[in-house]
Amino acid sequence: MNNLNIENIDTKQIIEKLNTMLKPKRLEHSINVAKCAIKLSEIYGYDKEKAYLAGLVHDCAKYFTKEQIDSYVEKYNIELDPLEVDNIALSHSIIGSFAIQEVFNIQDMDIINAVRYHTTGRENMSILEKIIFMADMIEEGRNFPGVDYLRELSFNKQLDKALITSFNNTIKFVIDNDQLIHPRSVKARNYLMQENI
Repeated sequence: MNNLNIENIDTKQIIEKLNTMLKPKRLEHSINVAKCAIKLSEIYGYDKEKAYLAGLVHDCAKYFTKEQIDSYVEKYNIELDPLEVDNIALSHSIIGSFAIQEVFNIQDMDIINAVRYHTTGRENMSILEKIIFMADMIEEGRNFPGVDYLRELSFNKQLDKALITSFNNTIKFVIDNDQLIHPRSVKARNYLMQENI
């Protein structure tokens, strides 16, 4: 486990760099996720600086070109699964977990995994993975049916219930739109359901 020396991290510099990588609305979203991650960290007793940093960089690969993605896949021997290939909506989290190491020199495994699994979740998520997943979903700029209920659960010490509800909503949405469900999301939901019986 690599511990993060937060003194060596210049968040102002990170935001300036993200400004060159993200569209303005996405940068605003990332800052909102970082702020929401701090709030959730206070509730669930997690390191606020690490949560803030993970929230800030979680979408850094969102606008990577096909060339950039191919370059990372080749350089780091990344294996994208069939659902992630040519699907930036899913693959940006996997690619981003390598980009934060290269671009921002973030070597902390908790943060790397929080970025890696923020779109699909996974079985046995760490507390930071849960915080970033939910902060991404409920940050103040988000406005979709049911978001207030997810906020209510998240801010009232019911993080697992918020996650299960979120996975249920996503899976229903994907089914209603005749899209493929990522197996990691199904496994994440089932794991949480079994843990919370």
